[in-house]
Amino acid sequence: MKKSIFPVAAAALLLCACANETDLFEKVNAQAAEEYLVPVRPASEGRNPCWNGYARKFLYAPAFDFEKVEGAASYRFTVNDVRKPENTWSFEADGPDADLSPIWNDIYPADVHLVVEALDASGKVIKTAGERNFLRDYPFVGPYPDNALPYRESAMRAALYTHRMPAVQAWKTQTVPDLSYQLNAYPNKITGATLSNEAFIAERIPELREEALLIARNAAQFLIDQSCPEGHPLEFFPPTFYQDKASSGWADNKGTTMVMDACMAGNGFLNLYNATKDSLYLDRALKIADTYVKLQAEDGSYPIKVDFATGVPINNARAMLVPLLTYIRRLENEYGITKYTDMRDKAAKWMKEVALETFDLTGQFEDTYHSGAKAYQNLTNCTAAPYASYLPTGENPSEQDIKDALDLIRMSEDQFVHWDYLPDDVTGVREIPTPSTFEQYFCYEPVDASSANVANALLDYYDLTGDELSLQKAKALLDHLTILQNQVTGMILSIDEPVEYFWINCNLWSLQMILRLADTLGE
Repeated sequence: MKKSIFPVAAAALLLCACANETDLFEKVNAQAAEEYLVPVRPASEGRNPCWNGYARKFLYAPAFDFEKVEGAASYRFTVNDVRKPENTWSFEADGPDADLSPIWNDIYPADVHLVVEALDASGKVIKTAGERNFLRDYPFVGPYPDNALPYRESAMRAALYTHRMPAVQAWKTQTVPDLSYQLNAYPNKITGATLSNEAFIAERIPELREEALLIARNAAQFLIDQSCPEGHPLEFFPPTFYQDKASSGWADNKGTTMVMDACMAGNGFLNLYNATKDSLYLDRALKIADTYVKLQAEDGSYPIKVDFATGVPINNARAMLVPLLTYIRRLENEYGITKYTDMRDKAAKWMKEVALETFDLTGQFEDTYHSGAKAYQNLTNCTAAPYASYLPTGENPSEQDIKDALDLIRMSEDQFVHWDYLPDDVTGVREIPTPSTFEQYFCYEPVDASSANVANALLDYYDLTGDELSLQKAKALLDHLTILQNQVTGMILSIDEPVEYFWINCNLWSLQMILRLADTLGE
């Protein structure tokens, strides 16, 4: 009897696959190492001020805005490992704003100290031009661990976890939130995402359709009941906070609302309309857009936060407008509604001329302080990465749009993605599972939705350019979410904190991006 050739064939295929993967990652890792030598929007280009004054770490060779010293002929840059100061790297340059590319790929991941010294023509030190401490972070070096669950199963488990939460099930019998889940005190963000999650369930699991739609309809009624009445400056806007439960810890939040937050409720209404075809929900979504038209300033901008009773801005801070831009684009692309084009164009112009040109992609979080924040003090991927997705995905994006999107992706990775993490000095344990993405400077912790943000922008760039490195970075970030996912409950933990900090909106965005990756890979 002849022996089967199938085991031999299978082994040959496995060897071939391994060889192909080795070739792939040799190529993309080399590409990553080369790209990390190019600084992200350095001030020396003259386009924007130096944006990295509050930065904690870098993946791309940084450049700083140290001042020139009178009489200096050159500048010596010296980097040393803080823990092992005998390990140093050095080079000389004509100016104090030179980037660290001459030595960057030689510096191993470590907390480092940089000193820039001004030298006279004889090489003698005149004075110190500047110094900084920062983390020289781990670069991307694939491959990373693959997904722990099939992507579509992972996404469905995540959606079902939200659906089965007692506080979500409570919507079946009431039209007010169950505050035993404390984050239900954020109507726009959490209730809006609940609508979207239940619409997702209703469209994919016929057996749960009626239950999911009952939950969604009751949650939607709560949003409608809490919205400002017709004739109010914020007419049809649901609030950011409910009964001050979520704002009590921040004095300047009490009685206020975040202007861009209504887009989250609007998207929930649109998703519920898609699932039910009930015109009530489309009408609500459009009325929210109508109010945005009325609120827009002449320059195209919006306040970040207003008094919910009067609509009066509580400070001079301006909102980052990506949620509104993507909301209006959705109305145009999915529903053929084009009456908001002028508003969109004015908002897009403001974003390009202010946010993009200053490169101050500041945080828009309801639980952080806005009026007192300095420029660049609270950068976040949650503004930069979604804007990177928006810019090149409209009709006929320009070459500049694509370049700007890449700058935003690079900044998001540079400042917030950790491909690996330094071990603790005492225990030797890496305290953060990686690869992960931190949310913002003011909340410098890994958040699942932040990885989804960066992955989404990378996938958009991959779709436009075919850049394999972007695809592999996105895959590594999203695969890790499936590894972190609770294999029993399906929960994707939002933040490295207890379960009560599970954010429904973060979970929703993560599962949507996991599904997008499945589509991209054809799985």
